[in-house]
Amino acid sequence: MFVAAVLMIFGLPLVAGGAWLMSLGGSWYYLPAGTGLILTAWFLFRQERLAVWIYLITFAGTVIWALWEAGLDPWAQVPRLVAPTVVLVLVLTTLPALRRSARRVGPAATVSVLVGATGLVGFASQAVSPAAAQDGRVTTDEQDSDSGSDAPLVQNDDTGTPPPAGDQGVVDADTPAAELPVEPATAEGDPQVDAVQSYNVLEAGVDWPAYGGTHHAMRYSPLTQITKENVGQLEQIWEFRTGDLPEDDEPFGNQNTPVKVGDRLYLCSAMNKITALDAATGAEYWTHDPETPSDAIGYNASCRGLVYFEDPTAERTEICATRVVNLTHDARMIALDTETGQLCPDFGQSGVVDLMEGIGDSAPGFYAPTSPPTLVRDVLVVGSQVSDGQTREAPSGVIRGYNVVSGELDWAWDMGRPGETGLPPEGEIYTPGTPNMWTIASGDSELGLVYMPMGNSAVDYWGGDRSDAENEYSTAIVALDVETGEVAWHYQTVHYDVWDYDLGGQGTLVDFPTADGPVPAIIMPSKQAQFYILNRETGELLVDVEERLAPQGGVEPERLSPTQPYVTDFPNLIKPTLTEADMWGATPLDQLYCRIRFRQASYDGVYTPPTVDRPWIQYPGYNGGVDWGGVAIDPENNIMISNYNNMPNYNQLVPREEIEEMGILPITDPNYDADAGGGSHGSISPQAQTPYGIRVNAGWRVPFTGLLCSQPPYGGIAAIDLNTREVLWDRPFGTARKNGPFGIPSMLPIEIGTPNNGGGVVTASGLFFIGAATDDLFRAVDVQTGDRLWDVALPAGGQATPMTYEAGGRQIVVINAGGHDFMETKIGDYFIAYALPDDSAVDSQ
Repeated sequence: MFVAAVLMIFGLPLVAGGAWLMSLGGSWYYLPAGTGLILTAWFLFRQERLAVWIYLITFAGTVIWALWEAGLDPWAQVPRLVAPTVVLVLVLTTLPALRRSARRVGPAATVSVLVGATGLVGFASQAVSPAAAQDGRVTTDEQDSDSGSDAPLVQNDDTGTPPPAGDQGVVDADTPAAELPVEPATAEGDPQVDAVQSYNVLEAGVDWPAYGGTHHAMRYSPLTQITKENVGQLEQIWEFRTGDLPEDDEPFGNQNTPVKVGDRLYLCSAMNKITALDAATGAEYWTHDPETPSDAIGYNASCRGLVYFEDPTAERTEICATRVVNLTHDARMIALDTETGQLCPDFGQSGVVDLMEGIGDSAPGFYAPTSPPTLVRDVLVVGSQVSDGQTREAPSGVIRGYNVVSGELDWAWDMGRPGETGLPPEGEIYTPGTPNMWTIASGDSELGLVYMPMGNSAVDYWGGDRSDAENEYSTAIVALDVETGEVAWHYQTVHYDVWDYDLGGQGTLVDFPTADGPVPAIIMPSKQAQFYILNRETGELLVDVEERLAPQGGVEPERLSPTQPYVTDFPNLIKPTLTEADMWGATPLDQLYCRIRFRQASYDGVYTPPTVDRPWIQYPGYNGGVDWGGVAIDPENNIMISNYNNMPNYNQLVPREEIEEMGILPITDPNYDADAGGGSHGSISPQAQTPYGIRVNAGWRVPFTGLLCSQPPYGGIAAIDLNTREVLWDRPFGTARKNGPFGIPSMLPIEIGTPNNGGGVVTASGLFFIGAATDDLFRAVDVQTGDRLWDVALPAGGQATPMTYEAGGRQIVVINAGGHDFMETKIGDYFIAYALPDDSAVDSQ
C-alpha cells in the first residue's frame, strides 16, 4: 500500500505535466510513463502481480527512451533512470504480498495493459521518428561546432563596428572603422617617464609584483621547484587570517591575489585592510585599516588586488619610496609606505584621493570599487564597479588616470564629454549611466597604452535611451593613451548589449604567433567563451571574425543589432544550443518542470533578445563563459589555459507598473530595502527610469531542490595551443562534493563540472594552480593533459586567483580562501601558503 501510494503521488503530476508538455510541442514520454505509474499503483492497491508486469513494461520503455535521447552520458541519465530504477526495486519488493492474477484477465486489466502498451509504443516510435529527433535534439549537421551558431555569414568586420540596424541581409563593406589608431605618447627623452619605466623591470618569478603577475597579466611564473613529480608532497606552511567576516549577513566574497616584492607579501581583506607579511613565514609586519563602513559594500565585500610601485626618483630612505596603492568600497584611493604602513603624505590629501570627486552624490554601495588600479608608466588607471540594474541615472563609468607619486588627476576619459579630460565644471558631474570598467585593466608601458575591458550602460537589459557613445564603447576593449587619456583604438565584442555580457576578464598581453612571426597582442576572453585576439598597438584583429545574423524581436526590435561577431579561426568554448533534451533535475518531475519551462520560453540561441510577454533563456548566462578570472599563458610552449562557466539564465522583463506594485526600489530611493528585492543579488531589479524591471534566475534553478535546469557540466577548463590554434584538452571542472539537492553536500568526489569564479596561475614546470570551483578544492593540474595531480580541501571557498613566488629558498603558492556569497561557498578570511617540505625543496634546487 505504501509503494502504491508513492507511485500514485508521482504518477499524477507526471500525467498532468506530460499532457501539458505535449500541448507545448514537447516530449511524449511523460504522459505514458505517468500512466504506467498510476496503473502500477492501481494494481498494487488490488494486490495483483499484474502491477509488476505493467511497471516492467514502463521501465523498459523508459530505458529505451533514455538511451535514445541522451546516450550513455551518466549525468544526463540521472533524472531519466535513477528514480525509475529506485521505483523498480520498490515494486519488486512487493512481490511476496501480491497474488497471481486470475487466469481470465478482467476487462479493466485488459484495458490497462493496452493503454500502457500503446503509450509506450507511442513514445518508442517517437524515439525513432526523424521529425521527433529533429525536434528533440540538434543534429551534427545543424550545429556549427566552430561558432555555436548556425546563422549565415554576413560580413567579415575587423573593426568591431556594428552593422547598420534594420538591414539583416546586406552590410556595407565600406563601413569605416570606428576610430583610427592614435599614436601613443612616447615621451622620449623625458627623464621622469624614463625613470618610472624602471618599474617594469620587476617580473614575475622570485616576485609576483602585480595582480596578474605583471600588468601584462599572463599569470605565469618561471619557477620550477614544484614539479609534476613532487607536487603531491605540497604541504601548508603558514596561514594568515584577516579577521574580516560578515557580522550581519552582508554579502562577502573576497577574491584577493596578493603581490610580493622582496621579502614581503602585500594583501588586502574583504573590507580593504592592507597587510604586509613576511613572504616566507606569514608573520605580520603591519596592517592598515581604512575603516571602510559596511554600508559601502556594493555587489560584495571584495578586494581583488593592489598595486606596488617603486619611485626611482626618491631616496631609498624616504617614506613611500616604495608604496602600495589600494581602492576602498567607499571610493577612496589610499597609498601606503611599504616599510611602515603609514599613509604617503604627498599623495592626494595626506595619502588619500577621493574618487567621488566629479561623480556627485551617490547612495552608499552604488559606486564601490573592488578591483585594483592598473599602473602604466607613472599613471594609475582607475575604474569602478557600479551596482547593476538599479537606475538609468547611475554613477558615471568614467575612467581616470592619476599620477602614482602625487595622486593628482592626469586625465579623465568620460565618453559623454568628448575632448574634455579634466574634472567637470563646477556644479556638473561626469556623465551618468555610461559603461564602466568594474574589472582589471592591463597595460603596456613601452607602448604607453592601457587596455580596458568595458561593461555596458547602466541597466543591463534595456537600452532605448543610450547615447551613440555608449553604444560605441559598451562591451568593448578600449585602448587609451596613458599620457593623454585619448582613445587609441577600440573593438566591440557585443553590439547593443542588452544581456549583461560585459567584458569581465583582464586582457592578457602576449606575443601571438602568426604566419609573419610573433605580434604583440592582447587576448580578450568573453562571457560567450570566445577569445578576441588583436594587435595591441593598432587594434587590428589577428583572428578572423564573422558578423552573423542574430535573433531579432523582443521589446526593442528596431534597435537590436542585426548581427553579432563570432571568432572563426581560433577555438572557442561555446557549447551547443540548448534543446529540451538538455533539461535536468534530480528526478523525472524536476526534469519535466524544466522541460515545460523551456517550451514556454523564448529561445533562439545566443543573443535571444529580452522579452516581457514570456521568459527568455540567456545562454551563456551573465557569469560566462569566461568571467573575471581571465586566462593564463605559458609563453614557453604557447599554451593558453582558461576555466569557464556553462550555465543559462532564465530571465523576464517586468513592466514598470508591476515593479512599483511589488515595491522594488532602486538603491538611490530613501525607502530602499535590499531585503525587499532590488539589491545586487536580488532576483528582481528595478531598472528605474526605464519601461521595465528585470527578473533574473541566475543559473536557472529548479524550485525546491535548488538544482539547475540544464544538465552538467556547469563549468570546464581547457587548454588551447596558440601555435596550432587547437584545443589540447577540455574537461569538466569541479567535483560534486559540496553540491547536491536542497543544498545538502553530496561529498561525491566525481568531476561534475561546477560553477566557478577566479583564475589560475601557470608555472614553467607545467603546472596550473587553481581554486575557483564550488567544491572548495585547491588543485594542481597538468598543463599538457588536464589531469589533476594534487588537491587540498580549503577551509572556505577558493574564489580567488592564486599566485606563486620564491622566499627563503622555497617556491610558495598562496591562495585567498575567502568564499563567495553568490556562489554559495563558505565565507572565510584565510590566506594559505603551500610549499614542498624543506628537504624536498632543497633536493629540487
